[in-house]
Amino acid sequence: MNASVNLHQTHLAMLGTGNMGSAVLAGALRAGIDPANVVATARRPERAEQVAAEHGVRVTADNVEAVRGADVVVVAVKPKDVGALLGTIRGALAPGAVVVSVAAGLSTDFLQGRLPAGQPVVRVMPNTPAAIGAGMSALSRGTHASDDDVALVLAALAGTGDVVEVPEAYQAAAGAVSGSGPAYMFYVLDALAEAGVSVGLSRDLASRLAVQTMLGSARLIAETGEHPALARERVTSPGGTTVQGLRALDVGGVRAAFIAAVEAARDRTDQIAAESQA
Repeated sequence: MNASVNLHQTHLAMLGTGNMGSAVLAGALRAGIDPANVVATARRPERAEQVAAEHGVRVTADNVEAVRGADVVVVAVKPKDVGALLGTIRGALAPGAVVVSVAAGLSTDFLQGRLPAGQPVVRVMPNTPAAIGAGMSALSRGTHASDDDVALVLAALAGTGDVVEVPEAYQAAAGAVSGSGPAYMFYVLDALAEAGVSVGLSRDLASRLAVQTMLGSARLIAETGEHPALARERVTSPGGTTVQGLRALDVGGVRAAFIAAVEAARDRTDQIAAESQA
């Protein structure tokens, strides 16, 4: 964390408390933002009560009220609703408040064009493991975001997991890997556990084996820095069981399917961006 960033004194507005908004909020609090300095928004009273009880923050249905006095404003609503929301809050924003969008497909130009001139904007694509501090986020700065602005956002996101800054041209690609990636991993976990059931294991045992295997494999690569292909070769004995399993995956086109999935997610992000400009 940047030593000059005092998160305890940072005022945060969290506009939207769905799955992603709640995940980012949890991470920001974990990073050191004082719940007393947070105002979140929720449209439904029952959701407002739930968020207030879970996180200890003030919750309102009024977005304008939420952003007044905020140093960081996180926009975590559906992409189709972002333009109207920015139009609603633009007059209440402090000049130096950093607006952070987690909406897929919306460029910093789109955001800046709907905010006062010079408003700092940062675009972030987090993922749902951010809720437990194990997320991966890709960050891109807008034209007016300074190094200090980015440092503040990085510090606030530190509690969500790892954060990497990327040129905005790579946002769609990064989001297709890490933003959508948890869904791919859950898909694999479900398939691997179901395969265990098909060969006679109980569902609970198969699930436990699959989850810990994925967790341990990812941690091994993260801690050793070894290339996954080399790690795979070390598990694969000539003529053994694993090589036959890998052959079946290749015959099934699993590698090609993953590439196609990432390309499809990237293309959909680009499509959302084009639709937002229409």
